[in-house]
Amino acid sequence: MKWNSDGRGRTKMKFVCGFLGMLLAVALIGADASAQTAAVTAPAVARSNPEFVQKTFYLTNVSQQNEGNEIVTAVRNLLDPQARVFFVPNQNAVVVSTTPDQLAVAQKLIGDLDRPKKTYRLTYTIAETDGGKRVSAQHFAMVVVTGQRTVMKQGVKVPIVTGSVTEGASTKSQITYLDIGMNFDASLDEFVNGVRLKTKVEQLSVAEEKSGVGPQDPAIRQTALEGTSFLTPGKPLMLGSLDIPESTRHLDVGVVIEQVVQ
Repeated sequence: MKWNSDGRGRTKMKFVCGFLGMLLAVALIGADASAQTAAVTAPAVARSNPEFVQKTFYLTNVSQQNEGNEIVTAVRNLLDPQARVFFVPNQNAVVVSTTPDQLAVAQKLIGDLDRPKKTYRLTYTIAETDGGKRVSAQHFAMVVVTGQRTVMKQGVKVPIVTGSVTEGASTKSQITYLDIGMNFDASLDEFVNGVRLKTKVEQLSVAEEKSGVGPQDPAIRQTALEGTSFLTPGKPLMLGSLDIPESTRHLDVGVVIEQVVQ
């Protein structure tokens, strides 16, 4: 009985060892197959995704962050989705990481977009006429760079009491200042056949009568002209004309543009 029991134990041991050996062989075959698959696909992946190269492009004609962002957006839309493009505002630079052929495309596009901006001189003429005869004329000139906004003011600041603040036993008046005189606001954009001008011309003056709100508050007369026009260099353009109330006089607002040679 003892021999038969030991024989059955040895038989079971052989069965278990054989089963474990079969599992180990299957596992080794699977690992070998996975290694062969990786060895086959790795070169294909390497061929379709070559190693990226990185280059920094320093912009020489961009002065505002939104202009740099527009260039970055254009580059991203043109390159493959895997390319990485960043704008570094404090360095005024665009960093591109992509394949060598895509890097050449980015370099050409950045060179085309980072162009020197043209500078123009705007001369506004405010002419006052009476009965068809010119009584007076004022000329205001300002230099404007395309793509940028330029503001010019000529006149004085007049204090206006807008409120009061009580601090303990004392009361302090709150004062704001109005720019009385001529105010000009202009921005230019280049087009194929000319230059687009967005401008606002405003004239503020103190009237003789009071506003009636407070004993020291003056009444402010305002004349404003705001709009968009297309200009041709050297050719004057009348922006608008208005009558002066209770008189036979009226004001004509004109402008002429000339390119500044640098």
